[in-house]
Amino acid sequence: MGLPWPGLWLKRLWVLVQVAVEVATGKVLMTLFPERIKKNILAMGEKTGMTRNPQFSHDNWIPTFFSTQYFWFVLKVRWQRLEETAELGGLAPDCSVVCLSGEKCTIWDFMQGNRPLVLNFGSYFHPMADFLIIYIEEAHASDGWAFKNNVDIRQHQNLQDRMRAAHLLLAKSPQCPVVVDTMQNQSSQLYAALPERLYVLQEGRILYKGKPGPWNYNPEEVRAIPQL
Repeated sequence: MGLPWPGLWLKRLWVLVQVAVEVATGKVLMTLFPERIKKNILAMGEKTGMTRNPQFSHDNWIPTFFSTQYFWFVLKVRWQRLEETAELGGLAPDCSVVCLSGEKCTIWDFMQGNRPLVLNFGSYFHPMADFLIIYIEEAHASDGWAFKNNVDIRQHQNLQDRMRAAHLLLAKSPQCPVVVDTMQNQSSQLYAALPERLYVLQEGRILYKGKPGPWNYNPEEVRAIPQL
């Protein structure tokens, strides 16, 4: 359940202090012990596959940690999690999304009978379940917390921007439907999906709730679900 507004703002203030302290501490440690901190960040990057991409060296992204843009992005993610309503075993939020044709629909429109529906707020295919990619706001927009040598996509100013960005993903031929979150970021907020996250829904309820990415984004956990 979401927090009442007075409690929410107090929580936000506390999270702001926490993130500020964490980023300031990280910046100091990066300055004093650069090699050790880089090694720790690289170890986390191995979980996401970033370190295995020959086109994307660690110099493209490690120096961006603890920057001002990093601070604002982490703060946004932490604040978003305060308003999460998706709970394991609970009713799945039926958020509005937009198909790339421009047609408006909801997440529940993609559920078929008792077949599990995997929500990927990122994509892989499984014949015993239905999949849906929900394209949300950019984690590393070129005018935000940007990585070097990354795709040049600016923060979405309107739905057309978001749909254009989603078409870049569609060009890679994902084997499932792709929709985009509304500009109110309803899906991203209620599922606390930023920057990426996996869920499995069945008959309107949350069968699996993955941990927030990128470090804890784990498709192998989804593959291990018996219902799949």
